[in-house]
Amino acid sequence: MRRILTLILIAIFSIAAIYALVYYIKMDGFAFAWALNFLLMLVVSAFTEALKSKLTASCYDEKGWERKGKIYEYLGINFFRKLLVWTGWEKVIRKSYPIGNNTQSLTKLYYQTKKSELDHVIILPIVLGFNVFVAIKFGMLKSMWLLILNILLNLYPVFLQRYNRPRIERAVNLSKRRQRDERAYH
Repeated sequence: MRRILTLILIAIFSIAAIYALVYYIKMDGFAFAWALNFLLMLVVSAFTEALKSKLTASCYDEKGWERKGKIYEYLGINFFRKLLVWTGWEKVIRKSYPIGNNTQSLTKLYYQTKKSELDHVIILPIVLGFNVFVAIKFGMLKSMWLLILNILLNLYPVFLQRYNRPRIERAVNLSKRRQRDERAYH
């Protein structure tokens, strides 16, 4: 019951905060696009954290068409990764989610890729909806910041999680195998 109440409160806060954002900031500029994306990141992250889902759906598994990340490399994921390092985001995120050299740390990182992907997949269509609204009401040019930031702050992060997760999964499996071998050896 408490979790349901928390989720309802987060949803109410989200609606109120988005309403305030629309009311106080012009929807056709960079400031609105930036604030909307970060507001949604905050509330969606809180919402999915409160859900406490195990995130075991098969949609998180690597698909055949992803070809070991080659499609993401073709779409420029390595440039995006360099951009994250250059802006300092990678350093910030590693403080929150450090990468340790043990199975538990790698398993936590593996789960975090799923949660992050879910967060960005939820935000992507919401911002796209605002993008379409602004394009209709103010014109395509005025909606470009919403489109550009949605691609950079939501679409590419989904690509990044899908690119990294199979590699992390292999590291988790290797770590588990090493632990088994060490226990068998001793």
